[in-house]
Formats: sequence, structure tokens, C-alpha cells
Amino acid sequence: MTEITFMETQTYTIEPPDISHIVTEDDTPVDNMFSEKQMRLLTHTLYASWPGPGDGRPFVAMANVGLFFAIHSPPLVPDVLVSLDVTLPEEPHQKEHRSYFIWEYGKPPDVVVEVVSNRVGKELGNKLLDYARLGISYYVVYDPEGHISERSLRVFGRLPGGYAELNDFWLESVGLGVTLWEGEFETMRETWLRWVDRSGTLIATGEERATVAEQRAAALAAKLKELGIAVDG
Repeated sequence: MTEITFMETQTYTIEPPDISHIVTEDDTPVDNMFSEKQMRLLTHTLYASWPGPGDGRPFVAMANVGLFFAIHSPPLVPDVLVSLDVTLPEEPHQKEHRSYFIWEYGKPPDVVVEVVSNRVGKELGNKLLDYARLGISYYVVYDPEGHISERSLRVFGRLPGGYAELNDFWLESVGLGVTLWEGEFETMRETWLRWVDRSGTLIATGEERATVAEQRAAALAAKLKELGIAVDG
């Protein structure tokens, strides 16, 4: 329950909506192994290596979670969403915290990502229109098998009249970009959708960060040995 006072003369009480009829999880599995790993790669790298949009601003990243925007409308379920300036609830098992309810977080996500795995998802049709109506700033569509587009990666930015397609894949107000990267993630070698920073550097996985740290330590140890400086261990 929230109380709002106007000019210190009137107090209005806003009751949270009744969501007892809402189904937050339907136990529907993801499409395939690649899609599951791709979603996890996008969320994992942000939590592993991205400091956020700056000035200590928080963010949340979620995969395959219901995005509820109206109390009597079915949710949208983007493969990945990123929302700035919000934090995860302390009690995630409470029903009102189990999905992304826009009225609970106070805003729509800033980015949604769809990974196309068939021709029936309408990622460039109804979903594009729905995400624009919700006020989501950026919409990323990755179509690795060319089901719905000749271009595997398409990025849209929201304007007052709807979405316009972006050419540089940079999400300015979020401080992130996207790119396609061929490499191995969890023993699977594929072309993956990855986040990048302003310089185009990949936002690293935890394993990639550890590998870079080991390489730097080994290079430093070799340099010290070359200079005749003993290194313990």
C-alpha cells in the first residue's frame, strides 16, 4: 500500500492491483539448447563484467521472464530484458516479485532481446509493435538461422512514432552495444550475440576475465624473471 500526499492537505492511498488470477510461470521450456545458452550468455556477462550505465546506477537483467504491462492482458516474454535504475526485490518468491510487473518496477525495461528460432514468433511483426507501445527504448532481434530476415542482427530504437532501425548497433541511452562474435561458450562453438562497450570491446564472461588475469600474471612473472627479480611461487 502506498500513500501519496499532495500539498500536505490530502492523502490518497493506492492499493496494489489484485494479481491472484495471474499465472507467472507456465513451465514451458525454451526452444533449444543454443537459445538457452544464448540467453544465459547475455545475462551472465552483464553481471560478471558490466558496471552498469555509470554513476553507480543499478540494473537488472532477466531471461525468459514474463513482462506484465496490464492487469488483464497476457504478458510478453522476451528472451532477455535489461532494465536500468531498478533493483531486484528482496523477496523474489512473492508472487508480485516473480515476474517483471511494470507497475512494481515503476518503468518498462530499457532493452529487450529476441532470439529467433522459428517463423511463428512474429518478432518483426506483433512483438515489434507491442514493445514500441510499451515504451521500451531498444529492441534487438537476433535471427541466427535466417528464419524471418536476410540480416541476422537487427536493432531498433524507439522514436515518438514507433521504432526506427539503427545501423550502428549502439544503444546510446543504455551505454551498451551489440555485436556478433564467433567463439566458444560452455563448449559450444557458434556465432553468438554479445554485448560490447563504447570501444567495441566485448563485455567478458567470468571465465574470460579469469583467463585475461592469468595471462597478465604470467606475462608479469616472465618479465620479472627476465629482469632477474625473484618471484615467490
